[in-house]
Amino acid sequence: MNKKITVVGAGNVGTTTAQLIAEKNLADVVLIDIIEGVPQGKALDILEACPLWHSSSKVTGTNSYEDTASSDIVVITAGLPRKPGMSRDDLLMANAKIVSQVAKNIAPHSPEAIIIVVSNPMDAMAQVTMNVTGFPSSRVLGMGGVLDTARMRSFIAMEAKAHPKDVKALVMGGHGDLMVPVSRLTKVGDKAIGDVLSEETISQITERTKNGGAEIVAFLKTGSAYYAPAASTVEMIKNILGINDETLPCSVYLNGEYGISGVYAGVPVKLGSGGLEKVVELELTENETAALHKSAEAVRELMAKIES
Repeated sequence: MNKKITVVGAGNVGTTTAQLIAEKNLADVVLIDIIEGVPQGKALDILEACPLWHSSSKVTGTNSYEDTASSDIVVITAGLPRKPGMSRDDLLMANAKIVSQVAKNIAPHSPEAIIIVVSNPMDAMAQVTMNVTGFPSSRVLGMGGVLDTARMRSFIAMEAKAHPKDVKALVMGGHGDLMVPVSRLTKVGDKAIGDVLSEETISQITERTKNGGAEIVAFLKTGSAYYAPAASTVEMIKNILGINDETLPCSVYLNGEYGISGVYAGVPVKLGSGGLEKVVELELTENETAALHKSAEAVRELMAKIES
């Protein structure tokens, strides 16, 4: 019997995530949205592509949470997208309301589900989801670090004229302007990045990584990134399902790891059938630790605004 994954939100991120899950034959998919007809139509379109992908995934669209019952994984993409000039934090109050409502609906229908939160500002929305559902923090994860790291790897590969698979990188901290690209641990093949690219180029890549989402928003004008966020979410799903066994940077609720407690932040983790299996604690420099703490404090401030 196939696993069941619900994707909440039939916008670009949600639909692309549903498509990738079905294309890779990872699970049956339920696509849910409040707009009548949209999830049904998009789900049917994806389903009709499954024979061409040699996929047996069943894909259904709905406006009712009853159809999402007993999901193994729920991906939350619902919320307002970023617009030009808008930071992730500008979305705070509007998306907190939307995500809270989604979380209230998920909890009674899929009480054993692992939840992956994609909606921005992602770290705060993951914490809102944990608070509203009452789920253990191990089963509420935020997608951010996987995406930020993929962006950094892309930029490095372009500059170094290398294959992206040969680039190892790590971005920690919140999925926002204070994210922490750890260039010290970045490698191209077996070489440290400093042996391949100049300090100036590395600095430019770091800044471009931090502004990766805003760069795409500026081009699109009426939307935000969705291909890479969807692919990043699916990477997490593959690790949860045991298809992959990688260390991924994800946003998780920290309980003293890296000297941070009571807030979501992006750190290297191992995922598995229970969600978060292990936080991988790396030795960071004093400056990297300070930057990570600053990023986590920014998330804590967002939570204080939501809860005030």
